[in-house]
Amino acid sequence: MSATILVVEDDEVFRHLLSTVLDGAGYTVAVAADGGEGLRRIQRERFDLVLCDLKMPVRSGLELFRLTRGEPQPPLFIFITAFGKVEEAVAAIKEGAFDFLSKPLKDPVSLLATVKRALEQVDLQRMMLSHHELEQAGLPPEELIFSGQAMEKIRKLVLDVARAPATVLLHGESGTGKELIARMIHLASPRKHGPFIPLNCAAIPENLLESELFGHEKGAFTGAVQARRGKFELAQGGTIFLDEIGEMPQLLQAKLLRVLQERVFERLGGSLQIKADVRVIAASNRDLAKEVAEKRFREDLFYRLNVFPIRLPPLRERVDAIPHLVRHFCARYSAAGGARRPIGITPQALELLQQHDWPGNVRELQNIIERGVILAREEITTGELPPELVAKPPAADACDGILKHREKETIWKTLQQFRGNRRQTAEALGISLRTLQYRLKELGLLVKE
Repeated sequence: MSATILVVEDDEVFRHLLSTVLDGAGYTVAVAADGGEGLRRIQRERFDLVLCDLKMPVRSGLELFRLTRGEPQPPLFIFITAFGKVEEAVAAIKEGAFDFLSKPLKDPVSLLATVKRALEQVDLQRMMLSHHELEQAGLPPEELIFSGQAMEKIRKLVLDVARAPATVLLHGESGTGKELIARMIHLASPRKHGPFIPLNCAAIPENLLESELFGHEKGAFTGAVQARRGKFELAQGGTIFLDEIGEMPQLLQAKLLRVLQERVFERLGGSLQIKADVRVIAASNRDLAKEVAEKRFREDLFYRLNVFPIRLPPLRERVDAIPHLVRHFCARYSAAGGARRPIGITPQALELLQQHDWPGNVRELQNIIERGVILAREEITTGELPPELVAKPPAADACDGILKHREKETIWKTLQQFRGNRRQTAEALGISLRTLQYRLKELGLLVKE
């Protein structure tokens, strides 16, 4: 379990012992020699758990605990107290501390077991908080977003990276929920009280995208009758989500790179440097590494964005999630349509949905269920599903095989007709000579002219 722990202990030897045991278990450990230093570190940094002595100079452990309750996301506390003096520790537990341990420690195993239980509660609290905020934002619950075995690993990655300030790059096919995951990261992060500002780079004309990102001053271009803040300025203290980042023109890629490197930007037509106190999450349905190799995307920007990559699996890799998603969408669209009770789905219809390849992913499933709920009376049957799902075409592999066979046959017959002359064959087929040569190699038709 990845976590950051602060050890606040005035006894140097015991402090070193605690940090060594926790570090050896794989935790990230910071230390403070007294309650005053501990308070300063908690105010400056983010910790999942504080292991704290009760009796210390400057500030006692209980004082430190009470002072940190005003923080936006206060860390969980485990207190350490001398054997036989547990009354104060029990009082702290009543105020919200997780547990206490007695000095001297019995063994490292008991320490690590208590720490593990505390961090499990931290994860649970974080999950419940996200659930509440997702509900307020009108988004589906966390257990639905991460339904299916393939999403278990994604859930852990999201919770881990949410705590850190790192730039995140989400990649996956269209309709896999990249913006939903970006919102989850924002809501589970220390920046959750700040704004979440999404921008689809593919939806903005190229000549307007720079102004949309960084804003402009009055008179910066024809039609700029007043100054305007851009998305980076609107996202101050929060998160900006740059969707379809692969569509950004290269000139603008250079300007975005500077913002990521120097954390400052200027409005279009302005000279005042504005600090970019923004967490960046980018997303693309393109293979950006391939785009870099083909010189369509800047390599330096790719590495700046690719600090913490997360690949979102397509729905065809999450077949076990389809029943959960279907139930949710049925309930949602039934309520929206004013139905007295949720429209259900027959086992036969659900089986057809689980056999589909879902090129449009969750978005396609959502549309099909919305259509089905409109058409159905009590249950969505196979009759309410789109015809292409019911009259299922041959599997993709079979189709590929049939098409390749027909292509090979056509090219071979045309080659014979022109006695192996590739140029005449290409003209007859309506393709370039270069394309024909590529297809000959692919199909194994090596014919000498």
